[in-house]
Amino acid sequence: MKLTKLHAAVLTAIAASGSLHAEEVKTPEKSKIEIIEVTATKRAESIQDVPVTVTALTGDSLEKLGVSNFDQYVEFLPNVVFQGTGPGQNEIYIRGAATTQTNISVSSVQALQPSVAFYLDEQPVSMQGRNLDVYASDVERVEVLPGPQGTLFGASSQSGTVRIITNKPSHDGFSAGFDTSTGSTSGGDMSNSVEAYINMSLTDSLAIRVATYNDHQGGWIDNILNVPGEGGYRGSAEVISRISGGALTNPESVPIISPKNAALVEDDFNTADYAGARFGLSYLINDDWELLVQHTQQSLDTEGVFAYDPNLEGESSTNRFIPENNNDDFGLTTWTLEGRLENLDIVYTGGYLDRDINSTIDYTGYTNGGSFSAYYVCNYAGVVESEQECLDPTKYYKEETSTSRITHELRFSTTAENRWRVTAGVFYDSQELSTVGQFNIASTDKFPNMAKILAGSEGTNSDGGPFASEVSFVNDVTHTIDQIAVFGQLEFDITDTVTASFGARWYQIDDIYKGATTGDDVSGRLRAFGDGSDEALTEFFGAEEAAAIQAAIASGQLDTSLLDDDGTLTVDDTIIKASIDWKVSDKVMLFASYSEGFRPPVTNRVGGGAATSQEGAFDGFRIPVYSTTDSLDNFEIGFKSTLFDQSLRFNATAYYSEISDLQTSRYDPTNISFLVFTDNVGEAEIRGIDGDFTWAATDNLIISGAFSYIDTELTSVNSQLAGIAPAVGSRLPYSAEFSGNLQAQYFYSIANDMTGYINGSISYTGDRLAGMSMDAYVVEDATNLIYGTGSGLSIQKEADVFSGVNYQDRNGETFAGGRYIQDSYVLANLSFGVTNDEWKAEIFIDNVTDESAILYIDTQQFTPKVVSNRPRTIGFRFSYDFY
Repeated sequence: MKLTKLHAAVLTAIAASGSLHAEEVKTPEKSKIEIIEVTATKRAESIQDVPVTVTALTGDSLEKLGVSNFDQYVEFLPNVVFQGTGPGQNEIYIRGAATTQTNISVSSVQALQPSVAFYLDEQPVSMQGRNLDVYASDVERVEVLPGPQGTLFGASSQSGTVRIITNKPSHDGFSAGFDTSTGSTSGGDMSNSVEAYINMSLTDSLAIRVATYNDHQGGWIDNILNVPGEGGYRGSAEVISRISGGALTNPESVPIISPKNAALVEDDFNTADYAGARFGLSYLINDDWELLVQHTQQSLDTEGVFAYDPNLEGESSTNRFIPENNNDDFGLTTWTLEGRLENLDIVYTGGYLDRDINSTIDYTGYTNGGSFSAYYVCNYAGVVESEQECLDPTKYYKEETSTSRITHELRFSTTAENRWRVTAGVFYDSQELSTVGQFNIASTDKFPNMAKILAGSEGTNSDGGPFASEVSFVNDVTHTIDQIAVFGQLEFDITDTVTASFGARWYQIDDIYKGATTGDDVSGRLRAFGDGSDEALTEFFGAEEAAAIQAAIASGQLDTSLLDDDGTLTVDDTIIKASIDWKVSDKVMLFASYSEGFRPPVTNRVGGGAATSQEGAFDGFRIPVYSTTDSLDNFEIGFKSTLFDQSLRFNATAYYSEISDLQTSRYDPTNISFLVFTDNVGEAEIRGIDGDFTWAATDNLIISGAFSYIDTELTSVNSQLAGIAPAVGSRLPYSAEFSGNLQAQYFYSIANDMTGYINGSISYTGDRLAGMSMDAYVVEDATNLIYGTGSGLSIQKEADVFSGVNYQDRNGETFAGGRYIQDSYVLANLSFGVTNDEWKAEIFIDNVTDESAILYIDTQQFTPKVVSNRPRTIGFRFSYDFY
């Protein structure tokens, strides 16, 4: 196909936002934008005809933008947020429906289920705490469906669904191509990548496609020498004693060894390497039936960390004391049998996912918070003052996690030409996650007095003695989630221009949680709660504790009704979706819809545990045995328009959402438990507007953009969080009130049938709040104590006195309540290129202004770490296609 000027412009220029995008232009002299097809309703339709908000980025647009993974194309999706601590360690949020990021060191055993479903083609690949980080190579398009999509896409499609649609084997003949790039990052290492594909029609009925990629992303974060008193980790006994509530008798005179990292000092140590391949086979069985089988294999290896310490100089320095790495490998095999019987389209699709994660994480910061801090570092219990001592606080966490997931879906659709149309099906999903997490958190082999204390409070070795090994705490659990669902959607053309639709989904989920943590039999705990008899509870907990638990159940403080005798948690429900759309003309459509979404419940590994301090709001409080399903009800109205002889497309949607039984992760090291648990903490409301446009301004200029305005509000908070969580009326975390982007491309003719282009983009993200706890002043106080300096990060004060039981220290001191602000930022990119029918050469400048954006503030180790974007990167790309 000959590449016209306008074709080149559209493919290179229009970036990603709202219901995007142009893929091809038939008549360049008229500057028309042809709209792509999507499968948001599980049938192929023009994106402008789907009566819901849909964002779609074509593979050509991704290539022209130099986008390869999710954190890059989120820049062009204002209503989507990507939060986490680095590649393979992130979660997705859409339209402001977010609570608190789960601590990555326990995400495999105690994370919330995602609120956004993530699909690779037809296969759901979501995972709690760590979404699959799929490299976007040889991709046809990326679809983002904001708002609940539960009726068609099931659990975790609570606030939206993201789908990566890959290129399939083509029966049109031979084609092949490659794309390579290299780039230099300011203050960092070189990066380089190569991608290639080949497509062959072996026979009239058999075609194969192979795509492969290798991408080395150089680092820019420096692990610098720890210098106590100069922004480095001081590790004073006074700090540890204060955090622990005055544990040491005379901390000023207690010797302490500060952590050392001289052997680990290294520039640009945060590297990431993606390598993988996808194999596809398409077989045309006959004129009506086709079989597609694909397998994707990928490895992601990272070293170092992707966050800097704001207490140190600059925005690329950190102090880490353990060699850190994250090895994340997955294999995904999918199959789709598609055909037609009379007037009925039939699709059977399934997949098998196998994922292995091996990580080592620096856990030194675990000493920075909680009443247990001194136990992990110091020898003081039962010894005279002159012999008290604190050791090097360096600690680590190692994780080995294996995940498998198999799905089957059979669905039927009537012909699209009918006045009424039905899509219906049945879905089965079985996930199993097995994880062993080993924590080195205490120097019990050197401090026998402390070992005796820990043996009574946290557990013992298998021989019954105190901890004597390097590993002092272990999580060993297997979590299985089985789901079956029946779904359907009916569309009916009331008139030639008005269509109504109604969809519903019934589901049942069985959550099976087995295993143990050091000192606690999780399986036995859940069986005891599931049985519920005095005998079962007494056998596991003892008579006194069993009586207290029965009282908590009787009062309604503990709910165990969803557990069966084996400790399996089972929920079932029906959700619905209804919409109506009116095609005002062939250029304008109005639509309105109501939809429901949900997240599955989460079983707590320490469910039923009593608060250490039974005071105030925590009088009688026990950790929930599980958090129940939280639901999101969404109302939206919108329009889609293609105007001025198809040279302008403008779409917008307004929505209102209510979240009930809001789930979040909680962690309270001083009062309830040193382990994370999940809870239903309240309710929230979200109001917003999404909009996008693409305009072929002239035959040589394409302008496009998108915006999102979000207003979130907590409308209720449970009593135990009063004074700890933000008050009623506060904003939910992570989403900016306003964000938007603009892209423009100018192109021009060059001799020898070549086209030159200049592409520019700019995106703005407003201020966002970090987390759901008003702990910023507490964390800032710890930062000053530990490092001798503050973080310098912005804080939004939300309470004059932060006097919740959790964060009032043992000396009776209270703190102001507030949350860290992830400050607003602007990012700009430029590229200059030349292209013809077969090849493209381009010089690019990403992050032109060298902005250091605050993408995420991580407080999981009680002092803030800032995840930032890559500094200015200048590079060169070249691609060639063979036909």
